[in-house]
Amino acid sequence: MYDLLVIGGGINGVGIARDAQGRGLKCLLVEARDLASATSSASSKLIHGGLRYLEQYEFRLVREALIEREVLLKLAPHLVRPLSFVLPHRPHLRPAWMIRLGLFLYDHLGGRERLPGSFTIDTHTHPFGTPLASDISRAFVYADCWVDDARLVVLNARDAADRGAEIRTRTRCVEARREGGAWRVRLADESGTTTEVETRALVNAAGPWVNEVMGQVVRANSPKRLRLIKGSHVIVPKIHDGEQAYILQNEDRRIVFVLPYEGRFSLIGTTDEPFDGDPASVAISAAETIYLCDVVTRHFRTRVAPEDVVWTYAGVRPLYDDADVVASQVTRDYAFDVDLDSTGGTPLLSIFGGKITTYRKLAEHALERLLPHLRRGERAWTESAPLPGGAIQNADFEAFLADLQRRLPWLPNPRRLARAYGTEVDRLIGDARSADDLGRDFGLGFTERELAYLVEREWARMPDDVLWRRSKLGLHLSAEGKAGIADWFTRRS
Repeated sequence: MYDLLVIGGGINGVGIARDAQGRGLKCLLVEARDLASATSSASSKLIHGGLRYLEQYEFRLVREALIEREVLLKLAPHLVRPLSFVLPHRPHLRPAWMIRLGLFLYDHLGGRERLPGSFTIDTHTHPFGTPLASDISRAFVYADCWVDDARLVVLNARDAADRGAEIRTRTRCVEARREGGAWRVRLADESGTTTEVETRALVNAAGPWVNEVMGQVVRANSPKRLRLIKGSHVIVPKIHDGEQAYILQNEDRRIVFVLPYEGRFSLIGTTDEPFDGDPASVAISAAETIYLCDVVTRHFRTRVAPEDVVWTYAGVRPLYDDADVVASQVTRDYAFDVDLDSTGGTPLLSIFGGKITTYRKLAEHALERLLPHLRRGERAWTESAPLPGGAIQNADFEAFLADLQRRLPWLPNPRRLARAYGTEVDRLIGDARSADDLGRDFGLGFTERELAYLVEREWARMPDDVLWRRSKLGLHLSAEGKAGIADWFTRRS
């Protein structure tokens, strides 16, 4: 008998599983595909308060997100890193006083500790202004953070498993019914083999499929509904020097980010479009690609066209439907629906909305709603517990990297490994004493030892799990390297 069964291996599901297991609950998480295979690997990869949400008076959400930004910087300094954002000023869109007021609130709402405050620059004299179009004379600079979203999901799942949770990927929840004071849940793996388990409580963290799970799996109703919004991104060869990002105001009052990405590229996004198809097959449209390229071209000296795009991705954001008619203004806050049986037991908690920045607080709030019905469980604990690889002294990543290079001077591509695994690099390396001990190098220091680690410790089952979620090596490796990885999986099966 489990205390908690979580449906969905996105950021909210793994966050809840980790929190619950750490409170002494026995937890099982099931994911129909791979961890972070949908929305949680298709974000803009930002840990941020959401400056534009201040315009929508979402002060509670922004404050919570800003506080979490500082928390995650401490818990995963290898994965979460500070980033300067440059906001070019377009006076006809938003007056300077409005932006200054917003940045003042942004600087002070969340108890900023490690990140610098905002300031104004003359784009004709400051290096951050060099890439911008000549008609832009002023910009505002503030700080937020970047994260590898899919790895954040995997590390939460890894920590949950290390604490005793059971994580089953490629496992669908087929049916769940209340019976004898518990949930009886039928699961099916990718071969079609079914098993039944019992759990005291059920969490529906299925993201874009939350209503489908309620209607077809649990057969329950909720007054809350999702608003599915498609967000698409394009990746192009790097269009500016430096590690700063840009946040661009468009004529339709949406904003578009231009982020330094994977060293050689720029990541541009996102769009906001209503979506009513299958979230598993979402893809960018030609119109979205043109839209993103046009926004950048209006702001930068470098022209960006659809033919420059080297890769795209799109995701469906499962937003809580607050009845706002404008897609870009639908709240990014989250809501819960708790369904109980006639005795007030066997809870079903369904999650509507949320954003990656606030996943840890969402998990805490979810457990607060569930624990009274379970009548067990310890206090909240995740605010001070580093994620795997995050126990870096003083949260100083550069000092950690320097020490790693000193200890293992033969290690290939140490910065990439340190960013991906943090202090877990030593577990990955194991007994290796030279690069040759790591086996075949598929390119960029990605070796057989690392590939085996991803299979054995991080639930990777096929090449795409490795190339596009556990890493972004799909952008970098040669065709030969990718074929070698595919062959490795074939030989292993």
